[in-house]
Amino acid sequence: MVMRRRLRRPTDKSAELNITAFMNLMVVLVPFLLITAVFSRITILELNLPNAQTAQSKSAKRELQLEVVIRDQALEVGDSRLGLIARIKRGSTGHDYRRLNKVLRQIKSRFPDKTSAMILAESDTSYDTLVQVMDAVRVMEVVEAGSLERYELFPDISIGDAPARGRSKSGSGRKRG
Repeated sequence: MVMRRRLRRPTDKSAELNITAFMNLMVVLVPFLLITAVFSRITILELNLPNAQTAQSKSAKRELQLEVVIRDQALEVGDSRLGLIARIKRGSTGHDYRRLNKVLRQIKSRFPDKTSAMILAESDTSYDTLVQVMDAVRVMEVVEAGSLERYELFPDISIGDAPARGRSKSGSGRKRG
């Protein structure tokens, strides 16, 4: 018996597109990707710029106005009214951020309600140095029961330009070197 093959004639009917398998794939794939994705947290640090009204009202209150001045050869911690509290000289490996953090812990223990600090940087201060100082001013890290705990020191940070070396706001007005 000879079988004959029939030739199919092209029809004018348009073929229907079956996307069921693709939709099933998407229904499974999208939730899987969302569950397994690593979500990165972008942290934005809010910085406050002092205005004239807050500066006048704060001076009337007679409270601590903490300043950390970043110099090339030292970090100066002081009160804008009372003067220099501590001067941390730069070592051979760079600024001593741990010592800065210890000094700020002592200040925080005397002024527990104080949350603001002003960081004044010289124009040639590197970005890395500024960030390291901001981290040392904002939080302290303490090991408790085998785990590292973080506590706030002075989270409300304002940034400004450091005064000229001869006229330091946090010093006695004489030139330091």
